[in-house]
Amino acid sequence: MRLKEYVRHHFFRKEFILFLAVGTFNTFFCSVLAKLLEPILGNANIAFNIGYIIANIVAYGLNGRLIFPSPLTLIGYGKFFLSYVPNYVIQNIIVFIVYNLLDLPSLAAYIIAAILGVPITYLFVKIFAFGRA
Repeated sequence: MRLKEYVRHHFFRKEFILFLAVGTFNTFFCSVLAKLLEPILGNANIAFNIGYIIANIVAYGLNGRLIFPSPLTLIGYGKFFLSYVPNYVIQNIIVFIVYNLLDLPSLAAYIIAAILGVPITYLFVKIFAFGRA
């Protein structure tokens, strides 16, 4: 499959638009949760990690019901969680750079990290977690 066809097949679809909508909600949820946890935990990076995990559980439910209708199972969540590992690594590196090295506000770091991780995450979720080629 040529690149143009591959991009059209995966990204110019209703599924991707819904994934963006759910991701936007989930990003907002994760960012607000991390910001609320930050003063309690005293560390933006730890707050982000906890917010990320909780938001990931919510994302599995939304993706499994709205985008890739599937039964929600523990094995399904395991695959979904693993499909987010590349995104998790990318986002943590970005949060570390933007917040710790560039000294920008933590909320900006969370949002920038989310925006850059979306296309990669979509492919992993679609193909690996929900088995849609």
